[in-house]
Order: sequence, then C-alpha cells, then structure tokens
Amino acid sequence: MTDQAQHPEGDIPGKPTASSRTTLSHIMTHNDTNLLGTVHGGVIMKLVDDAAGAVAGRHSGGPAVTASMDEMVFLEPVRVGDLVHVKAQVNWTGRSSMEVGVRVLAERWNESTPATQVGSAYLVFAAVDADGKPRPVPQVIPETERDKRRYQEAQIRRTHRLARRRAIKELREKRAAEGYED
Repeated sequence: MTDQAQHPEGDIPGKPTASSRTTLSHIMTHNDTNLLGTVHGGVIMKLVDDAAGAVAGRHSGGPAVTASMDEMVFLEPVRVGDLVHVKAQVNWTGRSSMEVGVRVLAERWNESTPATQVGSAYLVFAAVDADGKPRPVPQVIPETERDKRRYQEAQIRRTHRLARRRAIKELREKRAAEGYED
C-alpha cells in the first residue's frame, strides 16, 4: 500500500495505522472480581470492546458496531489493584469493515515493574450510517513492518472466518435438505 492509498470506490483517502491507535487504561477494583477473587474475564472483554470501538470509530470517522470477536485469549489472571492498559489499532480494512487488534497489559498500581501482556483479541467492526446501514471506511495504511505483518495476518483470519461461515451454512442447508430440524 502507498501513502496515497484510496478506498476501492475511489473517494476516501486512506489513513495510517497510527492515526486511530489508542490505549485505554483502567485500575481494577473489588467490583471487577469473579468468585475466584481475580478480575472477571467479562470485565476485560468489555474494556477490549470499548477500546476497539473507539479505534474503529476514529478510523472510520463515525459510528462502528462490533460484528464479531475472534480469538480472545487470556494469558494471565488480572488482580485487584492491577492497572490494565488495553492497546488497540486497526489491522485491516475492507469496504465497510475493519479488524481491530487488541493487546491487554497489566501492571501493579503501586510498583514500577514493567507491564506484562495478559491477553489479546481480534474484533471485527462494521461502520454504519445513521440508519444502521454499512458505510465505506478509509483503507488502513500500514506504516511499520509490524503493521504490515498484522495486516497480512488479518487477511488470513478474514479468509478463515469467511470459510468457516460458508462451511457451517452449507452443513445446515444439507441437514435441512435431509429433513433434520435444528
């Protein structure tokens, strides 16, 4: 991709990855815990969705809704008193959709040790207009080698998502044709 990347429809200039990259930070409290006393995975997932939504809205220049969440991975438990940083960026763009990659880091609120990665996720957002209909998004322009790698990996994930969806649809149609009810 060049710095002058244009949308396939021609009228929307591309945007560099850094233009919408963001970090959301939040300190974890007792209100965020599960029955084991660590931070509930759903709390982390909400922070991930919030950060990814902010990035998608920034990149697309308007409302964007979560279409799917892929590969939410929890690597380490998050504890009360951890300062959680959720870092998000657009990895790939289609006509009206965007894949946002998210890394979740945690550090103790009262220590000067480096943050460690505790999770990651990939989300797909669709840009929508005032009527909730898809609208075009600017193409993302990967800037660094890391951004280019993430762009290529996002294309692979997209291919797998579409193939999985197609295979499931075909299986359901076949079962329906054979008289099976779900």
